[in-house]
Amino acid sequence: MENLPFSLPEFQPGTVWIVGAGPGDPALLTLAGLHAMRCADVIVYDALVGEEILKLAGSDTELVHAGKRGGKPSPRQEDISETLVQLAKSGKRVLRLKGGDPFVFGRGAEECTHLVDAGVNFRIVPGITAGVGGLAYAGIPMTTRGRNIAVTFITGHTAKGDIPDDINWAALAAGSPVIIFYMGATHLERIAGELMKAGRAGSEPVALISRATLPDQRVVETTLETSAADLKSSGLETPILIVVGAVVSLRDKLNWLDL
Repeated sequence: MENLPFSLPEFQPGTVWIVGAGPGDPALLTLAGLHAMRCADVIVYDALVGEEILKLAGSDTELVHAGKRGGKPSPRQEDISETLVQLAKSGKRVLRLKGGDPFVFGRGAEECTHLVDAGVNFRIVPGITAGVGGLAYAGIPMTTRGRNIAVTFITGHTAKGDIPDDINWAALAAGSPVIIFYMGATHLERIAGELMKAGRAGSEPVALISRATLPDQRVVETTLETSAADLKSSGLETPILIVVGAVVSLRDKLNWLDL
């Protein structure tokens, strides 16, 4: 971080930085994110932030786990947000470290709103979201000239664990050549069924990406029609990205990790 040709912002006591840690590979953390980790007095981190990233924290930095994982006991979001407020008001430099990007299915807006209401200043440091980094590490381009002009990110479950009930499946199927589902493994059978019912071909390529960008990343290539069955037999570990679209077939040539 020394000898950079530019200055990084000062991390002021009594403020909160909400930082995206990226999809898993520590090398994908931004310069601003690393700077924040080295300056923070306390880091409140998510379940998806790996140990290798946490090792980048300063030697005197306090680490507070605040992970939320579906189907497992987790802290309430209200309690996490209030913890950020209380730590900041005690004069600490508080880093809220979140997997991926704070504003892509990351509850970052909820936490920022709570900070605003409490009169706490904050900074957002974007991160590489899993839907971008995970596809790149799997050798799947989200867009390619002449093939597709739109990408859609969809959350595969609500806070209650269900598929969002306001998805317009017909519009989604017709309007987006590439669809990327976050946290949708539990409901893959229904997701695939709804897309086929809305007109997507059962033979359309699908990729299931487990533990994206990490050394034990695994990718299963399948089709919309067989994806749910293939997921069940694969033994893939969560979190899993689901990628639907013809671009998946380009992985044969672009899978750079296995070259």
